[in-house]
Order: sequence, then C-alpha cells, then structure tokens
Amino acid sequence: MRALFLLIAALMLSGQRDPLLVPEVSQHEVQVRQGFTGTELLLFGAVLDPAGRSGQGYDIVVVLKGPSEPVRLREKERFAGVWVNAESTDFRSVPSFFAVASSRPVSEIVDEKTAAIYEFGTDYIQLSPSGSINPVEQLRFSEGLVDLKQRQGLYKEDMNGVQISQNVLYQARISLPSNVTTGTYTAETFAVTDGRVIASAEATVEVRKVGFERFVEVSANRWGLAYGLIAVFLSVGHAYPLVGRRKQGR
Repeated sequence: MRALFLLIAALMLSGQRDPLLVPEVSQHEVQVRQGFTGTELLLFGAVLDPAGRSGQGYDIVVVLKGPSEPVRLREKERFAGVWVNAESTDFRSVPSFFAVASSRPVSEIVDEKTAAIYEFGTDYIQLSPSGSINPVEQLRFSEGLVDLKQRQGLYKEDMNGVQISQNVLYQARISLPSNVTTGTYTAETFAVTDGRVIASAEATVEVRKVGFERFVEVSANRWGLAYGLIAVFLSVGHAYPLVGRRKQGR
C-alpha cells in the first residue's frame, strides 16, 4: 500500500492527469510438468487517478491471450455412409487461449465498435482468415472455430469476473486448463468509463514445460526424424510381446 501512495505522489509531482493502471499477476511463470491438471491465475492491480477521483465510475475488463498460431479448419460431411473432409479455410493468427473477465457485462460497458477494437469477448476475436472467402462462409467457419475452442476449455468469458474494491483495487481469476499451449501469454487490463477506454496496461505470463515433458518437446523439435523413429520403435516393441502372448494362448 505504501508503494501505491508513493506512486500517486510521483504522478502528482510529474503533472500526470490521466488515470494509470498498475497490473500484476499472481505468477509470471507456469510450469507444465507430468500430471499437470491446470492452474488458476489471479490478475489484480489498481487504478491510480492523479485527479483524485479514486477510480469512481470505472469498469475493468481483463483480456488474457495465449500465443497465436495458424489454424486450418476442415468441415466434415457424410458421403456414402463415411465422414470425409469437405470445405476448409485457413486462419493466419488464432490465439491458442483466450479469456475475458469484466466487472459487468461488456454490452453494458462499451458499444460493439469499441468491443471489437479491443476484443472484449469471444465474438470479437480477430482471427485473420487468409485468402478470399465468402463473408457468410467466413462467419460460419469463425463461429465453428470459436465453438470448438470453447468446448476444449480454451476460450471463455466471465462477464462478472472482476471484483473492484475501494473504487481503486481490482482482481480477477482466470483458470488455465491442462491442455494449454506453451509460450508467452499476454494479460491486458483496461479501465473504462462512460463507454471509453481511458487507461490500459499489460503484463505477461510464461507457460513452459519442464522435466521430461520439456525433454520430449525439445527432442521432437530439434531431432524430429530421430524422435519419430524412436517413437515407432518403442510402439512396435510394446506391441510385439502382446502378439506373442496371443499366439501362445492359441
């Protein structure tokens, strides 16, 4: 708390008049080990206002995004009793994880245009489809991709997930599932009043594999061919005793 007072004093002396967000994360590194079942991140901080308005009338929106990756989405259709690949589309930049938490429903905080600019919800994720595609088809594939990620627990919304106390401090809890992608996660926090974003700040979280999982990941990336051959050899080695036992049983 003393640090907050010192920061407010420094802002007043410097002539700063716009509100300032000071964000923090409960852990800046998440280690994925064998048996990892997920974890919960606490995103918290304060809204500092040199004008002395003490955060009155602010709403807070927190957006947590994982590393982006290209995705090809294929549509399946039934042909002669068999499911086969039909149409497909590519997305250049898809967040591997996306979560939004806000102090109240986003529709009550900002208009749709502002929500789209800042990606305040799964309906506003900028997926960057590649190539030319019919807008109707693009919307269908985009909605399908978001739905798939939601069912995997990788896209989520909590429209009452931010608690604000003393009109200054805020906190939100966001769970990371066991199937998260490793890499740098960005936590963006926005202070909103009267439908306008008046302050924003960013913090990062590193998700990385350690132990045997890290060894497997590095081996697969650096020595792909050798790793594949060893995997096949081990699979055959495990299967051979089972075949021998079945023959003896006959």
